Parts: sequence; C-alpha cells; structure tokens
Amino acid sequence: MHSTTTRSVPAPTEPAPAGAGRTATRQRLGRRVATLAAAPLAILLAGGVVWQGSQAAFTSTTRNTGNAWSSGRVMLTDDDKGAAAFTVENIVPGQSGQKCIVVTSDSSVAGVVKLYQRDLQTSGQGLEKHITLILEEGTGGSFNDCTGFVPAGTTGSPQALSNITAVDYSTGVHPWSTTGTPGEARTYRATWAFDTSGMTQQQIDALQGASVHSDLVWEFQNTAPQS
Repeated sequence: MHSTTTRSVPAPTEPAPAGAGRTATRQRLGRRVATLAAAPLAILLAGGVVWQGSQAAFTSTTRNTGNAWSSGRVMLTDDDKGAAAFTVENIVPGQSGQKCIVVTSDSSVAGVVKLYQRDLQTSGQGLEKHITLILEEGTGGSFNDCTGFVPAGTTGSPQALSNITAVDYSTGVHPWSTTGTPGEARTYRATWAFDTSGMTQQQIDALQGASVHSDLVWEFQNTAPQS
C-alpha cells in the first residue's frame, strides 16, 4: 500500500505594483521632513517668548489729582426794593428833584459796572427834551435819601433824556471797577430838572399833560482773565 505525501504549495505571490517602493520611500522621507520642520518652528516659538519677555521694564509714575473747574458768579443788586427812583407827577417848569440809589456787587470775579439808559418812552409833546438828568457816583446815602453822599470825581453837566447816548454797555458811563469781592458797593445820585429855559410861553404850555418814562440800568461784565 502506497502512502501519499501531501505538500502544501505556496500561493503564487503577486508582483508588487509599479512605484510601490518609491511611495514607501517618500513616506519615510515625509516623516523625516516633518520631524525636521518641527525643530525650526519650536525655535521660532521660543524666540517669540524671549522677545516678549524682553519688553518688561521697571516703571514709575506721578499724578496730579483732583483737578476741577467751576464758573464764577456775577450779581448786581440795588436798594430800591423794586420801587422807581422817580415817580413824579404834576411837575411844573423849573421844578427839580434828587434821589440816590446804592448798587452792590456780589460777584466772585473782577469786572466793570457801567450805567446806561434803556427803554425811553417819549411823549408826543417832546417832554423828554426838557427833563434833564445829572448822574454822579460816590459813597454814602441810600435809596431816596442822599444824606451823607460824597461824590467821587467831578460832576457832569445836565443832559436831556433824549440826548443821553449811553444806551448799552459799550456806550455806558461811570465805569466802576470791582475786584471780585462780594459786598462791594457804590452810590449813585441822580438830579433831575424840568428845564424850559429859552422857550416861549406857547411852547411851554404845549408840554402840559405830557409824560415820559425811562429805565436806568447798571450792568456788570467781568474783565478778561489774565493769562
């Protein structure tokens, strides 16, 4: 009886595809390149850390704190208590009168006060041409009482209401310089007269029943600040 020996025959090996060896070589080179490329990147990152660290420095500061600005205040008052200095009725030619008023500056800044006339309401007969006014400044006296008044400077000439050219601050008269200390005061004396000199009797009679009104204004403006 013959025995049969069985041999295993190895399966035929398929030839490697063309270029497979080159692909494997590229993969190995690629891994090497990647590995080598990582080193410069790490160096660059480390360089960045060093650069940032080189910006550190010792510092010191000083500060001026609490700066603030507040505006000054300007305020003028008088002692007339809301009453007109002159409310004279039934005046006749040649009549005159006198009143005083005290103006007080409660301003916290230096400035100049000026006096001028506003809102002159004339009459049809022209009475404003024959009511004259003398304005003086000084010290002493009070509203409606000029006892103790002492003029400062010379006394001006009488001027008809219609001829008064001081009608705003720029043309104002009797400039009074204040220092910015609240409570500074100045007294003003006004003397009026019904002047009919040089007129005919007919002209004088034509002024009967006429009336005229005006306001006296004291205005404060602060002086320019020094640089």
